[in-house]
Amino acid sequence: MDIYKELCRIVKQDNVLTDELMCNHTTFRIGGKADYYVSPDSENEVASLIRFCETNKIRYHIHGNGSNVLFNDNGYRGVIICIGSNLSEIAQNDNIIKAQSGVLLAGLSVYAASKGLSGLEFASGIPGTLGGAVTMNAGAYGGEMKDVIESVTVCDREGNVRVLNKDELCLGYRTSIIQKNELTVLSATLKLTEGDSDRIKAGMKELNNKRREKQPLEYGSAGSTFKRPEGYFAGKLIEDSGLKGYRVGDAMVSEKHAGFVVNVGNATAEDVKTVMTHVQEEVKKRYDVWLEPEVRIIQEG
Repeated sequence: MDIYKELCRIVKQDNVLTDELMCNHTTFRIGGKADYYVSPDSENEVASLIRFCETNKIRYHIHGNGSNVLFNDNGYRGVIICIGSNLSEIAQNDNIIKAQSGVLLAGLSVYAASKGLSGLEFASGIPGTLGGAVTMNAGAYGGEMKDVIESVTVCDREGNVRVLNKDELCLGYRTSIIQKNELTVLSATLKLTEGDSDRIKAGMKELNNKRREKQPLEYGSAGSTFKRPEGYFAGKLIEDSGLKGYRVGDAMVSEKHAGFVVNVGNATAEDVKTVMTHVQEEVKKRYDVWLEPEVRIIQEG
């Protein structure tokens, strides 16, 4: 079977790339070549691509803005299905917003603020897409996606599309039924609160200023590298273990915020994984706490 030809039957030929470097599609700026990188134009195309890959036992990965993933240096053997700007429509009805999963979360929060709708201020600096944010129940500064989600349209591994309400999503700290059951988010309906647009924008500006002050945004990273262990803060445990600035190649524990492993130049995935393992072992040795990765590590094949 000619996989390239079959993919081009599902989406436009221009939307199928081969041997595409994943370092160009991740905020870590790390990752080798993917066999196929496909950008669907519709939710139906997403479902068709998933159905095709599942039926033919072709490995695939659903990709958004690449803000929470680390790809292997040797790339990815299979199909990357990118749900991005091609699937980023937004519709508003009073205080309800429905948006496709490829819309950037920061852009969606700006849109909400412009309509005088509050509730997404916490998300204004999160670099991922709505789909990724819903999947992992992303949060920051006291807010989480579960605070605003009403329902989510998903596609299962057989290509079936259905709507899940908030209670069915089992949203918890950086987890959801979407993640556990390997569902793909197509769109989400959010319920926000009416407010003053200028005040909402001022609140967003304040949070983004805090983010710039405290986080190493000048370097490539996948955001917080580890989940928050119960009763602790990962960054503090790492800092108190004397690991700020710990470096392997161009991967380094940020000197600005120890909760981030950053790419200060041309780090490899192996560099990052070596740093992460050392951090986990040192924190375990000192505090008997095992740090679970928040970044998703995507293996070659």
